[in-house]
Amino acid sequence: MAKNIKFLSAVLMLLLHDCVSAEDGDIRSSCRTAPTDLVFILDGSYSVGPENFEIVKRWLVNITSNFDIGPKFIQVGVVQYSDYPVLEIPLGSHDSNENLVRGMEYIQYLGGNTQTGKAIQFALDHLFAKSSRFLTKIAVVLTDGKSQDDVKDVAAEARKNKITLFAIGVGSEIEEDELRAIANKPPSTYVFYVEDYIAISRIREVIKQKLCEESVCPTRIPVASRDEKGFDILLGLGVKKKVKKRIQIPSTNAKAYEITSRIDLSELTSAINITYMCKCLQYFFISPQMLFDEGWHQIRLLVTEADVTLYIDDQETEVKPLHPVLGIYISGVTQIGKYSGKDETVQFDVQKLRIYCDPEQNSRETACELPGFVSMNSMRILGYFKIKFSSGEATCPIKPFFSF
Repeated sequence: MAKNIKFLSAVLMLLLHDCVSAEDGDIRSSCRTAPTDLVFILDGSYSVGPENFEIVKRWLVNITSNFDIGPKFIQVGVVQYSDYPVLEIPLGSHDSNENLVRGMEYIQYLGGNTQTGKAIQFALDHLFAKSSRFLTKIAVVLTDGKSQDDVKDVAAEARKNKITLFAIGVGSEIEEDELRAIANKPPSTYVFYVEDYIAISRIREVIKQKLCEESVCPTRIPVASRDEKGFDILLGLGVKKKVKKRIQIPSTNAKAYEITSRIDLSELTSAINITYMCKCLQYFFISPQMLFDEGWHQIRLLVTEADVTLYIDDQETEVKPLHPVLGIYISGVTQIGKYSGKDETVQFDVQKLRIYCDPEQNSRETACELPGFVSMNSMRILGYFKIKFSSGEATCPIKPFFSF
């Protein structure tokens, strides 16, 4: 262990490094720009009423106001339905957010019965089926009453076609079983309910967050008895192939990876599919007494739009503000365990390194895998270090929250 003391100025980092400039045609990727076909299916039946329908339109404008609209980014479609579905906004019909908002403002309330099943089928046939883009496809169904036709079979068909369905119910006439039949599983992620149309503003930010997670976080990590949306960075970097020696964590059944200076944990960012899931972080300077005792420790970062919080062994230790940031260029390289300004790898041991999309995972996270303690993502640090996220010219995505 003494040979590792020389790493007193080591830097442990997850580095997203730009290789190509914007002039070369690279695309910044983030929640605002992630290529997605997003369709809103809006209830326009008599029970909604014209005043409430105007509330829905303002809600819709607010949710989509931060999207980058265009053929390379997000395309939004809108279907209104009552006795029959009406294509209000086709996918790809607007090339800017301003034009999209203007199109939403022109939508006129229909009135009529509630044929939700027909509306979902219409979206499947006339919007998603006509899109030539191979990307994330999401439909948000908003309704305030029981459908007068079947929704179960058509919703199942949509999911079979890789369309993610959210169901939002408004008011006392909603049937929970019907919302569950429409939406993807689990209902806790894809089903929402509010008591009236005024209250839909309360779930606006939650819906934004969920849409973001769905568009930028396609993979899942097994955690306890459920799956969490997120990225296993070590898996993406091919650590099992690159690291020859595994070490046993004392007093546990868990094993860890011994990273040496000869191991290069680097991969193309686009290849490991964590393009959207980072933020540019300022340095955290961690006291040597906190970590460098040759034991195992858990390090967690909770990242929000406003700030980033550092946790060590379940204890909140520091909060730093974040400035507004942009999406990263997807042509970069992802690296961990590098010296600052060098290509040489720092020597350290690591058990897990993950990015979770759900901010609530931070409150569920404990250090349970540490010997005599608890840990989900733990690493043994062998020198004084900083943690840094960077991406060439200070570019990283903005919307989602994560801990790892």
